[in-house]
Amino acid sequence: MDAVRSKLAEIENEYNQISEEMLKEEVYTDPAKLTRLSKKQASLKQSVDAYASLKELDERIAQAEEMLKESDEELKEMARMEKEECGPAREELLAHIQHLLIPRDPDDDHDVIMEIRGGAGGDEGNIFAGDLYRMYTKYAEAKGWKVQVMEASVSEAGGFSQIIFSIKGADVYHELKFESGVHRVQRVPKTEAQGRIHTSTATVLCQPEAEEADIEIDPKDLTIETHRASGAGGQHINKTDSAVRIVHLPTGITVNCQEGRSQIENRETAMRLIRARVYEEMNRRREEEEGKIRRAKIGTGDRSEKIRTYNYPQNRVTDHRIGLTITQLDRIMEGKLDGIIEGLTAEEERRKLEETQL
Repeated sequence: MDAVRSKLAEIENEYNQISEEMLKEEVYTDPAKLTRLSKKQASLKQSVDAYASLKELDERIAQAEEMLKESDEELKEMARMEKEECGPAREELLAHIQHLLIPRDPDDDHDVIMEIRGGAGGDEGNIFAGDLYRMYTKYAEAKGWKVQVMEASVSEAGGFSQIIFSIKGADVYHELKFESGVHRVQRVPKTEAQGRIHTSTATVLCQPEAEEADIEIDPKDLTIETHRASGAGGQHINKTDSAVRIVHLPTGITVNCQEGRSQIENRETAMRLIRARVYEEMNRRREEEEGKIRRAKIGTGDRSEKIRTYNYPQNRVTDHRIGLTITQLDRIMEGKLDGIIEGLTAEEERRKLEETQL
């Protein structure tokens, strides 16, 4: 209990320091700094409010205990009633506080950039990549999020050999951060005359979209080239150097964008992708240096890890990381992902609670 109070006092102090910082001229005249501090303060507010409520309840309980020492029976009865009311409310509040003190991923409130690639299975892997894209867009629509396709290579048989898209909204990364990895599908392909079940895969990569305030990339660290787009596209694509390739020299990360209708559009998309990928790589390196290979993590978040199987004949989805099986594949492919995401989030919170041991 002392550890909880100490942590809450630290948070309250940090909240007040941010308030003072935001009044400084060099902060409120700098939109990037102001946005960063406002986000940080907003993330602390629930804990600060809960601490205020806890202190108020503690004060009421202390006053009631003093009243119980009085000789007046009427006062004693009032004190007993006050304690009966405050006791359960305090226990409920403490449980809520324990939840609030679970370390929050600093990227949880970020938008995301997702990339889906057809994997093993040829045409069927590409078709499945298209099915996954549709599943995520349906989920995003239900949440009121905005989806924007950044790059797409359409497969002749259907679906995509690769599609990159952004999703913008409230706490998108918090919801979708566990989706990175290999998604496996077991079903009879439309092209299969014998009715045999095939196993195919698609890979998903979900990254937080980094804002300029999150990471500063030195223009000297980038090489930017333009070239003519290859493959399918409008005639204007093949007649002009509209495609853009950007390389981040310190990390070797490369992106190539050619689906936009202009060089300006492709350059903007490429910069968004470079920023997101460099940001994630910097975070990964920092965690490694600090020895933060957290036990609380669910899976590796690596695109090579098999995370989920979609079995069509049995209408079943299994998430292998937490051993969760749901026999409602048809609903899940329509974007009803809440059961899976809630299960993954609950497991992450359980592990983090064990880590904090408050």
